[in-house]
Amino acid sequence: MAQAIIGVIGGSGLYEIEGLENPQWVAVDSPWGEPSDAILRGTLGGVEMAFLPRHGRGHVHTPGGIDYRANIDALKRLGVTDVISISACGSFREEMAPGDFVIVDQFIDRTFAREKSFFGKGCVAHVSVAEPVCPRLGDRIEKACRAVDITTHRGGTYLAMEGPQFSSMAESKLYRDWGCSVIGMTNMPEAKLAREAELCYATVAMVTDYDSWHPDHGAVDITSIIEVMKGNGTKARSLLAEVVPTFAEDRAPCPHGCDRALEYAIITAPDARDDMLVNRLDAVAGRVLHA
Repeated sequence: MAQAIIGVIGGSGLYEIEGLENPQWVAVDSPWGEPSDAILRGTLGGVEMAFLPRHGRGHVHTPGGIDYRANIDALKRLGVTDVISISACGSFREEMAPGDFVIVDQFIDRTFAREKSFFGKGCVAHVSVAEPVCPRLGDRIEKACRAVDITTHRGGTYLAMEGPQFSSMAESKLYRDWGCSVIGMTNMPEAKLAREAELCYATVAMVTDYDSWHPDHGAVDITSIIEVMKGNGTKARSLLAEVVPTFAEDRAPCPHGCDRALEYAIITAPDARDDMLVNRLDAVAGRVLHA
């Protein structure tokens, strides 16, 4: 059994993580492009972790401008085994109020201008994202949230929109009618790519507003969102301080198969594979391509 290395993808409220020992910003080269930023490495409660600012320090990348493939590849190259994605979102549910956390378990991907797979011509693969969030990881996060007294909702569907504009009222009401719980701009294709990279992945959606469907709240106001985000950032740091040390024990194979997602996924015959693409896949899929 191996030690877990926890990857955290999040925003500006997490740059300063209390208790992080031996912090060091490291640049990671990726054949897929340029990651959003350098990665903050250190240990928290004796567990190695790596924090990647999704939008870059100073929030310089739009949701559609993030190189999601480079980000996931960079974390994989550092040996990350489990990814906790922390994201601001709007809520479609009255009970999921601003300041609450939602541990989502499903996604609807409405993005359309992003690279969504590491695979392609010359090396075709099809992974299952029927259950895109690792239940084992979700269990740990839920327990930690409740331990630090964060109002938490377990389960829900995250609607990933392209952005960068917020929803029209018609869109907001449509997604609510679909049964979605929250809406955001960043967790797709992030979750799909994490599955292709055989990483356990879970999303903590931090509610900042009610999107535009709510009759008593009107249109989304970025000023109000930022105020809620500050409080959510404090809660997120408390969550990490609680959950990361729980990974100190040896890491057993994922009972849900997240770390073996590529076992039978690659379809292209070995003698028909594109060598250049295979070389780019060295971190993401090396376990199966070079077996």
